[in-house]
Amino acid sequence: MDFTFTEEQQAAVEAAKAVFADVAPDGVRSPALTPGAVAEEFDRPLWARLAGSDLIGLVLAEEHGGAGLDTVALCLVLRESARVLARVPLLEHCATAMAVQADSSPELAAALLPAAGRGELVLTAAANGRTGHDPAELAVTAAREGSAWVLEGSQTAVPWAHSADWIAVPAHTGEGEAVLALVPRSTQGLTLADQYSTNGERFAELTLDGVRIPAGHVIETPGAWERLRLLLATGTCALALGLGEAVLAMTAQYTGKREQFGFPVATFQAVAVQAADRYIDLRAMEVTLWQAAWRLDTAPGGAGGPLPVAGDVAVAKIWAADGVRRVVQTAQHLHGGFGADTDYPLHRYHAWAKQLELSLGPAAAHEEALGDLLAAHPLG
Repeated sequence: MDFTFTEEQQAAVEAAKAVFADVAPDGVRSPALTPGAVAEEFDRPLWARLAGSDLIGLVLAEEHGGAGLDTVALCLVLRESARVLARVPLLEHCATAMAVQADSSPELAAALLPAAGRGELVLTAAANGRTGHDPAELAVTAAREGSAWVLEGSQTAVPWAHSADWIAVPAHTGEGEAVLALVPRSTQGLTLADQYSTNGERFAELTLDGVRIPAGHVIETPGAWERLRLLLATGTCALALGLGEAVLAMTAQYTGKREQFGFPVATFQAVAVQAADRYIDLRAMEVTLWQAAWRLDTAPGGAGGPLPVAGDVAVAKIWAADGVRRVVQTAQHLHGGFGADTDYPLHRYHAWAKQLELSLGPAAAHEEALGDLLAAHPLG
């Protein structure tokens, strides 16, 4: 079997490296020194460069002006973005666009996706529920009234909501079905309250008070929200992998130059063993990420596995959450006091790592979900 990436996927990586080459991880205020948000919105100049390189429309079909690539390609680009802590809604935007493309009406797709692919229209998704621990689709109710839907409820920690043009909101109908509503940010009855993430970004608590939207803006396709949730979780794993690889490289460079007793500390066995353990973590994060991304792309076509694709995503998120935490903790330890210096970027990576570790559920939540899947699908 050939596990190498396709030429198109590799070309996307090279384009992403070129765009992110000049991005400084410490380009905004330190989250450790800033009581509120590190910036009012995301990095718009970088967003424009991504659009100019056709990376925002990477996963859209050619009919919508995209390149027609897949989840693996998106994760490759996300991996590169996390190496430099790129402050752009690439994951939320692309994942929501993929959901619209796959499951919405042709009319809604035609209205949103061409502009979304050019980066002129920004999409995000509310995926954290009321508390960040309960299922997101239970936080909002959706009731049909004639040719419209009425939404009531709230969602916490919605990323980039203040800057997005449309927000994908999962909701339940009271009949066991989850729908996905595409809501313009300017809709009457929708309010946003400032919240601040662990890495210092401006998030929002979204409240929907009798929000009415046309039926054409609601995706009723069974499983649409679940597929979007799994895609967001897998993309978070890609971000964790890129961040962890950057941190381990930073640690190798530092310990290779820092000397004690006349020798680089990297040559000491205790240091080398800890670094080697973190390298193993990263390789496990990588292999489980590509398994999850591949299943997301192929499972609808019949590529089977012992568990539903949610099982592969759970395994990837368990490794990503625990692995990225161990990587940054070891990096802080091996850097000594220098790792806590706010003039050095490592503390920023630590804050981002904690954000990614907990986003869409920590390892314990996914271990529980995996246990439920194993109970429901005995391996025989």
